[in-house]
Amino acid sequence: MKKLFISMLAVVAVMLSSCTATAQERLLQDKTILFVYGGWEGHQPRECMEVLKPWLESQGAVVITRDNLQVYEDKELMGRVDLVIQTWTMGSLTGEQEAGLTEAVRNGMGLAGWHGGLGDSFRNNTEYQFMVGGQWVAHPGGRIDYEVDIKDQKDPVTKGLKRFKMNSEQYYMHVDPGVKVLATTTFKGHPEAPWTAGVVMPVVWKKMYGRGRIFYSSLCHDAADFDVPEAMEIMKRGIVWASQSREETAATQSK
Repeated sequence: MKKLFISMLAVVAVMLSSCTATAQERLLQDKTILFVYGGWEGHQPRECMEVLKPWLESQGAVVITRDNLQVYEDKELMGRVDLVIQTWTMGSLTGEQEAGLTEAVRNGMGLAGWHGGLGDSFRNNTEYQFMVGGQWVAHPGGRIDYEVDIKDQKDPVTKGLKRFKMNSEQYYMHVDPGVKVLATTTFKGHPEAPWTAGVVMPVVWKKMYGRGRIFYSSLCHDAADFDVPEAMEIMKRGIVWASQSREETAATQSK
């Protein structure tokens, strides 16, 4: 009898685990995601896109890829996309392109990205920077060893994760004090910038811009950095969170 009871518990546990996995897999089901990549090639925009695209599709998302910024002028497309994932370092947006992107986010489209592909894009477009919530200014020492500290253990993006190590560019950024910080890093004061010793810098954050959800991670200089499990997990969870903007907007408007 005892063995039967234990067996039944095991079956229930497997069923619950399966249900949880299924629910997670459906979080991106039928979401339309626009992946915009390009800009400075040192951040491997195409390679990074190719790392994430198969996962997005495995989760049921409809993925559209574009290697140009003119797509932001397409009002019809921008009006139905659930999420833009952008990896485009430097460059510049025309007035029409900036307006197309920022208007879509204000109206409820999500925006997600990482490193210079979102946090060092379009240095002359200040409204874009206002939307993202921060801008890269330096990475003393280039690729170095550093640690990432999880600051919010309750948020779904970072829940259950612990401090982890990176060997990459440690981004020093100018950050909007209004962002919700999920993870940080502490600078040791590299010889290139010894005055930064002890500075605690946001690494992962989320924020709102109008009705749109913004998710940013300064991790992952190139495609190989996504091999760090925590960095990849944070990016996946952040994408899921940001993709739900339109659902939240629709729910609010229906009340």
